[in-house]
Amino acid sequence: MNDVVSLLPIVAIAAIFWLLIIRPASRQRKQAAELQARLSVGDDVMLTSGIFGTITGVTEEYLELEVAPGVAVRVVRGAVASVRREAEAPLGDGGPDAAADDRPHDEEER
Repeated sequence: MNDVVSLLPIVAIAAIFWLLIIRPASRQRKQAAELQARLSVGDDVMLTSGIFGTITGVTEEYLELEVAPGVAVRVVRGAVASVRREAEAPLGDGGPDAAADDRPHDEEER
């Protein structure tokens, strides 16, 4: 019985480690793989290096990315960090003027 009780803190630390580090990391890898599998021509993307562009061609391993008019680069799918699609804009996003319209109208402008 003493042996089981002495192993309890080690098991608890392993469980906490798994819950806080390993599980979220595997979830992020899975989401990134799903995002990269759904890439298609016409998507506006940002690469992990911070370069923005539009996908003009897709193969199994590579993407053709137009970063400026007439300038295309070939990158691996894993380099894509995020995708911006117009249909997936968050609700309530009224653009840059939306923040000014949210303030109460009875405030005086100073």
